[in-house]
Amino acid sequence: MEQLLSAEQVAEAMDGLYQAIVAQLPARVPLAIVGIRTRGEIIAQRLADRLAGSHKGRMYHGVLDITFYRDDLSRRKKAPLVRATELDFDPDDKLVLLVDDVLHTGRSVRAAIAAILDFGRPRAIRLAVLIDRGGRELPIAADFVGKRLEVPNKLRVQVQLAEHDGEDGAFLIHEGTAKP
Repeated sequence: MEQLLSAEQVAEAMDGLYQAIVAQLPARVPLAIVGIRTRGEIIAQRLADRLAGSHKGRMYHGVLDITFYRDDLSRRKKAPLVRATELDFDPDDKLVLLVDDVLHTGRSVRAAIAAILDFGRPRAIRLAVLIDRGGRELPIAADFVGKRLEVPNKLRVQVQLAEHDGEDGAFLIHEGTAKP
């Protein structure tokens, strides 16, 4: 396991992500910030806390569990861990800011978009990710990126966040290595 980003570098990436969002999102539209479980929801909460002071429109916050929307569900060896989706609002006509920790193949984002569309028809969906590590398999691109990294496909990027892991950081994991 090799450290890619320190806690300070994660904070810088979060700040860059926030600045990009503030600069480009319309100030008075209803905004729904939706995080993909698990670390995407933490990043979404951090963004929502910061945006609460600057966004002039109504803000909503939610969390998606995309387990049943994944295209590799039948290929998994273990039973999936399913947790609740928490969308206590109707996404119709809202600008949805979808948030995840790492963008790689695009498959998780595709699953998240499918899940959101099952709840309603947003005005638009924008994607914010802490790390874009390249390696897309689907034509999906983030609108807002905290940090871009080029990582070989055989390696995995694991983000750690204090709320879930005790500290912030990002690490390079070789396939077959246990998750930290």
